[in-house]
Amino acid sequence: MLPLRQSLLALFSAALLQAGPAGAQTAIAIGGALKFDNDAVWKRIVDEAGGPGARFAVFATAAGNPERSARQIIEALNRNGAQAEHIPVAPRLKGEDLQARLHDPALIARVRESRGVYFSGGAQELIVDTLQPGGRPTEMLKAIWSVFERGGVVAGSSAGAAIMSRTMFRDAQDALKVLKGQLREGIETDRGLGFVGPDLFIDQHFLKRGRFGRMLPLMQAQGYRLGLGVEENSAAIIRGGEIEVIGAKGALLVDLGQATHDAKLAAFNVRGASLSYLDRGDRHSLKSGLTTPSPHKSKDLFIDPHAAGFKPYFKSVPFYPDMLGDTTIVNAMGQLLDSPASEARGLAFSGQPLADDAKPDLAFEFRLYKGPDTRGWFTGAFGGEDYTVVRMQLDVQPVQIRRPLYLPINAAQPKP
Repeated sequence: MLPLRQSLLALFSAALLQAGPAGAQTAIAIGGALKFDNDAVWKRIVDEAGGPGARFAVFATAAGNPERSARQIIEALNRNGAQAEHIPVAPRLKGEDLQARLHDPALIARVRESRGVYFSGGAQELIVDTLQPGGRPTEMLKAIWSVFERGGVVAGSSAGAAIMSRTMFRDAQDALKVLKGQLREGIETDRGLGFVGPDLFIDQHFLKRGRFGRMLPLMQAQGYRLGLGVEENSAAIIRGGEIEVIGAKGALLVDLGQATHDAKLAAFNVRGASLSYLDRGDRHSLKSGLTTPSPHKSKDLFIDPHAAGFKPYFKSVPFYPDMLGDTTIVNAMGQLLDSPASEARGLAFSGQPLADDAKPDLAFEFRLYKGPDTRGWFTGAFGGEDYTVVRMQLDVQPVQIRRPLYLPINAAQPKP
């Protein structure tokens, strides 16, 4: 039998292990559509909260079917070693008194005792309207913050990622409408919960839905220098000024620190935005601005388009008629990086304007170009052509579309 002093030391060490790094304050923003078999992400969430046995409070507040969402999340967390429980605080949860649950002292105490909190996807406005009505934090939200402030984990997917920054998109499904100026407080935008601090903006479903088109105007309007858009089935671990990307794909980091715009133009525009695509396994320091590629990339191919011996893989780059298309922006960045071209251009416009579109012919030209510090890495280790691209430049200019954009060739006309 161990002496009393050794027993106490063992118990203390075990408690420290369970508690994780002191003051770590880890936010995990998941881009949505997280597959339940993506154990690379689920296990990491549990590990960041202290590993096997870590207690999680699961909030399906945003979900359309809270019981089902909570059950699936709990199964995924517990399969990876957590001890997760559903906190039944959700407007769409049948048979529950929302206000009674929200203010239940016993339930609040169970949240405070957790090592991690997980927010489901759904409608992010339900999270802020429930936990922070009118911008005032409830005791339940204060309990969640207490978990975070003592070094715990707050993770969330889709809607659960949207609430991570101080400002969030409340309901802005059409990125082009935001580009055209539809950015109203309380409708398209709202207060977030702010777990990643005041200086970083978070968005989700980012590449799949071309949402960098809505991020840029919000960042400019709200004075954000940095924005991070996380792709589906992928996650960004944000802790102590460091970002690590894990999962199936990656995240786009937007830096407007050196960007300018012409206030005289009657539409959104920006010049000199800096874009970095962080692939799975990459790390980035928000303090130093340095990106560390994944081990796969660091062992594979470093690409410096300014080097004397640069040998581009692609011979040319296309014109991109829909820059807000599925993953178009990062495909364009990778192809431009690994080509002899100095720039690539594309458009965003309404091919079939809706009846309520007051500016049907307003479009935007995107000019991607290599800056003096543009660099990247490539690997085929994941089974595809995967690039990491850092510090590529972007200008966005409003333009007018002429209709029709093209005419069919008449058989009676001479061939061009």
